[in-house]
Amino acid sequence: MAIQITCRELSKTYGVRPLFQGLTFGLSDGERTGLIGRNGTGKSTLLKILAGLETPDTGELAPRRGLRVGYLAQQSAFENAAPGLTVRGELLSALGGAGLEQYELDILVENGMARAGFADPEQPVASLSGGWRKRLAILEQVLKKPDLFLLDEPTNHLDLEGVLWLEDFMSNLEFAFLVVTHDRRFLERVCNRVIELDKRYPQGHFSSAGNYSRFLEKREELFAAQAAQEESARNIVRREIEWLRRGPKARTTKQKARIDRAGELMQELSELEYRNSQTRTASIDFSATNRRTKKLAECRAMGKSLGGKRLFSKLDLTLHPGDKLGLLGANGSGKSTLLGAISGDIQPDEGTVTRADQLKIVRFDQHREQLDLSLTLRRALCEKGDFVIYKEKPLHIAAWAGRFLFGKEQLETPLAELSGGEQARVLIARLMLKPADVLLLDEPTNDLDLNSLEVLEESLAEFAGALVLVTHDRYLMDRVCGRILALDGRGGNTFYADLEQWEDRTAERRAEETSAPAQKQPAAEEKPALSKKEQKELSAMHNTIREAEEQAEKARAALEDPSIATDAAELHKRHEKYEEARRKVDGLYARWEELENLKTAPN
Repeated sequence: MAIQITCRELSKTYGVRPLFQGLTFGLSDGERTGLIGRNGTGKSTLLKILAGLETPDTGELAPRRGLRVGYLAQQSAFENAAPGLTVRGELLSALGGAGLEQYELDILVENGMARAGFADPEQPVASLSGGWRKRLAILEQVLKKPDLFLLDEPTNHLDLEGVLWLEDFMSNLEFAFLVVTHDRRFLERVCNRVIELDKRYPQGHFSSAGNYSRFLEKREELFAAQAAQEESARNIVRREIEWLRRGPKARTTKQKARIDRAGELMQELSELEYRNSQTRTASIDFSATNRRTKKLAECRAMGKSLGGKRLFSKLDLTLHPGDKLGLLGANGSGKSTLLGAISGDIQPDEGTVTRADQLKIVRFDQHREQLDLSLTLRRALCEKGDFVIYKEKPLHIAAWAGRFLFGKEQLETPLAELSGGEQARVLIARLMLKPADVLLLDEPTNDLDLNSLEVLEESLAEFAGALVLVTHDRYLMDRVCGRILALDGRGGNTFYADLEQWEDRTAERRAEETSAPAQKQPAAEEKPALSKKEQKELSAMHNTIREAEEQAEKARAALEDPSIATDAAELHKRHEKYEEARRKVDGLYARWEELENLKTAPN
């Protein structure tokens, strides 16, 4: 595979904190690379450097000549879109400098909107939800056909069905991409290379060919090798220290070399110990009350509407100790409302919710409404004094903050100045101080890095109470939840054994909707001008003509080859091939015109 871009010794620092140092790696044609790393390791900054939007402090970036790079920022796009701008209009405007004829632009945009699921090309961009704006931003870059596409957290703002669409869409791209994501299922299904930025690695990063599970295997092998190397170095250093303490009598050249080597080994051991110690993750451990009640909460024939929209109806749900329920549904389908009904914060319109006596419910709010952002980190983690009570034992605030990767110097920092991931860890720390019978977690994974996600996964799997989990992290849901409840956004609800069963049913439903005949056949005067077969033929006509013209050009070049100028038989043969190729092109243009006329003809 040809190299697209090479990074040599890249370093970047913000303030006094280095994000990364000495990064050296390359990206090649055909690679679908996932870029991962803890929050603060510089993933987004590295993408901006690769896109030419920022410059490194030191190092060199060497792109291939003429490399076309597409870039998708993490922030939501089109928030200030003009009121009259439509989806089609935005895409046509973005492709205005592509050097294509208008009919070629129209075909390209029509095909793209179909692939992205836009049913109404004339829908105003300003009216799109965050998820559909994200789809539009991705499609806009893809239609420009870059050589390398850089994406920063593309699953943000997408619901689960949107993420499934993105997986399929990205899997079928013909060009290379580098994507920053915490979605482990996406890394598993789509990527063929994973790069992690981390100071645990000698070069500041670790690259592994293959998907996410292959990356985990190779990373564990590396860590095991580093640990063995540290142990070996420690034993050698111990022997050398004993030798030094004996004090060699004569300082021969050989002995001086050994002394120097001992110093080098000590430095090497120190570096290995530092790298191997850089494995800290947030220590997340929810405490259950160990209540022995068989039924913690029971919903019977429960229903709820908001703003005239039916969210769920006739819902029966029972939570027992040890139950772990995953809650799925598109944005606005009622997931957060259902959590509120279970907790008692929201009253259902019909049906009943019965809770065990003195039931202790702990709820994680995705909107961080439970945090007073004016508080300092110290007061947010510990309302009074300098000790928290965790599992019936006092723990100093500095030690408690350290469990969530906060340093002592951050204790007086206002929450408003913390990142989204740091605020999420604060909220989890507060909830952990409350023993629970039922955990209601609404998108707890937002802004958490992969290391913290792994710890959260282990904690939830070991939680002895009942859990209801809303998350876009399918990897987490698949590993933790024993049942799935899906809300369809139209009042319906269905239970599934696992995430795979839901995905299979979702795919079947889409296929049924695509292939199902219309319930009512149109009258003769309403009959579409083009059949489905003809519509498909017209949609593909641009690519078909382009391929035929390429073949004709090759035939022309072969005919003009000077080496056969005196070979009459070969000249005749190649002339026939060229004429045949030209007739094919002319025929395709005639067919395209015929289909266009049928398309615009009155019914």
